[in-house]
Amino acid sequence: MARKELNLGILAHVDAGKTSLTERLLYEAGVLKEVGSVDAGTTQTDSLSLERERGITIRSAVTSFALEDVHVNLIDTPGHPDFIAEVERVLGVLDGAVLVISAVEGVQPQTRVLTSALKRLNVPTLMFVNKIDRRGASAEKVLQAIAERLTSAAVPMGVPHELGSRAAYFTLFDLDEPAFRTRAIQILAEHDERLLADYVNNRESHLSGRHLRRPLASQTARGHVYPVFFGSAITGAGVPELMDGIRELLPTTQGDEDGPLAGKVFKIDRGAGGEKLAYVRMFSGVIRTRDKIRFGSELEGKVTSIAVFDAGPAIQRPSVSAGAVAKLSGLDAVRVGDAVGDFDDDQAGHHFPPPTLESVVVSRNPADRSRLLDALVQLAEQDPLINVRQDDVRDEISVSLYGEVQKEVIQATLANDYGLEVEFREATTICVERPVGAGEAVEVLYAKTKTNVTGKSSPLSANPFLATLGLRVESSPAASGVDFRLDVDVRLLPLYIYKTADTFTRHMTQYVNQTLREGLYGWEVTDCVVTLTDCGYLAARTTAADFRKLTPLVLARALEHARTAVCEPILRVRLEVPTETLGTVVPVLARFGAAVENRSMQSELSVIETLLVAPQAHDLQRQLARLTGGEGVFESTFAGYQSVSGDQPTRQRTTPNPLNLDEYLMHLAGRARGSA
Repeated sequence: MARKELNLGILAHVDAGKTSLTERLLYEAGVLKEVGSVDAGTTQTDSLSLERERGITIRSAVTSFALEDVHVNLIDTPGHPDFIAEVERVLGVLDGAVLVISAVEGVQPQTRVLTSALKRLNVPTLMFVNKIDRRGASAEKVLQAIAERLTSAAVPMGVPHELGSRAAYFTLFDLDEPAFRTRAIQILAEHDERLLADYVNNRESHLSGRHLRRPLASQTARGHVYPVFFGSAITGAGVPELMDGIRELLPTTQGDEDGPLAGKVFKIDRGAGGEKLAYVRMFSGVIRTRDKIRFGSELEGKVTSIAVFDAGPAIQRPSVSAGAVAKLSGLDAVRVGDAVGDFDDDQAGHHFPPPTLESVVVSRNPADRSRLLDALVQLAEQDPLINVRQDDVRDEISVSLYGEVQKEVIQATLANDYGLEVEFREATTICVERPVGAGEAVEVLYAKTKTNVTGKSSPLSANPFLATLGLRVESSPAASGVDFRLDVDVRLLPLYIYKTADTFTRHMTQYVNQTLREGLYGWEVTDCVVTLTDCGYLAARTTAADFRKLTPLVLARALEHARTAVCEPILRVRLEVPTETLGTVVPVLARFGAAVENRSMQSELSVIETLLVAPQAHDLQRQLARLTGGEGVFESTFAGYQSVSGDQPTRQRTTPNPLNLDEYLMHLAGRARGSA
């Protein structure tokens, strides 16, 4: 029988101690002989030099240990908000999570962001209140903050003692203790009708600790209840109790080894020899060395080696089966987020908020430009939200960003791992374009001639390609993306090239998406439907290249007829500020023209929720410490796009403008000469 697997995430706000907890778990499980130190840079999961220097987790890392009959794949995730995409990527492959909260600082901004993501993806979660040995630790304040800011369904599993001293320790409640039973019954009865009936009818014999154990585990597994443990990752206090909770309360998986192959790539790394390594969570089936597997968008590759995590780091194995996590070699074209086999992409429920900033990266040594581009492309493989744009006209390379810390990380990674010294120019906001109306265009295959007044023949069309192509573009609802459709008789399609209508559609979708990366104002075009309205070809002469090269010409003209509007990102901002500072914070919001949607005023702390365009949100974030005496908390989530009023901001194109036919054809001719 397949062993029970638990893919466990460790999540927390920066410096709450999750990497230290990971080390302690590995030590207590017998994987490590001694506990590594974040401060000393000796932890197992923070492998990047910058992670050791700054004491923060930047890249997710995987290790493993055993809890009796349960094999745990432990994934240590970043805590800084600039790396929220890395966290979101991991959440979709987890069976459960431990959310680490500092007993001193309490619930922090990223704690709330992570809790929201865990709830949205319904990841079963235990809470571990860390640092009970530190001065200022308070169990009561943390529990109150959890109830007010995270969830009302938290159930303390015991009591910490001697807080604030190195002698601090944690004892579990006996499940029959009134302090536990009263709280647990109140929470569990909300989702258990039988338990509620027993409670209302005072059937004490049905409400013993023994009877509560099963509903506690089942409701934790469904994300209805959040058991809370206390301890110290540094001293080890409370960690054995947490480990028992992980084994008893979080759901394990065995998967279906006999089912169809299904997995998800959640991380890309490079081996010592530069080979690409794909971290895959297996949901179903088995992968064996030398198997040819499908992944991504109809790609295939042969697996050349498999490493499975077992008692610490990954070790070479001939196969990996359902429920496990493995590193696969041989899939050169694989990318983060790719589905493997028959994986249903909706299972993971990933939601990546788009980065809203962009910055030009400049190598201090101009001769390193090509090396810089190669390095950034490799970093983009590891994080597909680091979008790399190459501008050959201005000889510039730019990357998309979430924040300043991410910029520092990229800069340090390029220096430490690639030997490249770079500088970043001031970040600018990333906008998008949306069609305003509908527009059509068509280019007709030159197959006939006409006679002019001089008796000479001339072409009916200036179309330089051996294909007919008609496209219509029209707007669609916000956040709908780009949808390509066919509105022609299938018999008009060049199936001698593409074999099937589905293959033709897939290739045309790629051509359309490539063209829409730069719209009329230079921004990516989204939220539209592109429909094929006409199609023609010359048998045995027309090639796929004719359709690929003709698509930008036709689509750009259709887009010109439809017109586009530039839209800037907006963020939903939540501020927690001392009530006494409202008089300075609210006027700043008024200057930004932001309407306060919700305001909750309390004696000491007030909460404000509003919408701001991204530049204003970043400006407010920079000012908040000054406005609130360092006490303000800023939290933001992506809320969509809104049209820019007034002059439309432009972005320099990195590709020739298809609306300038001469420029476009000269570029194609230059590429043809370069490849000859």
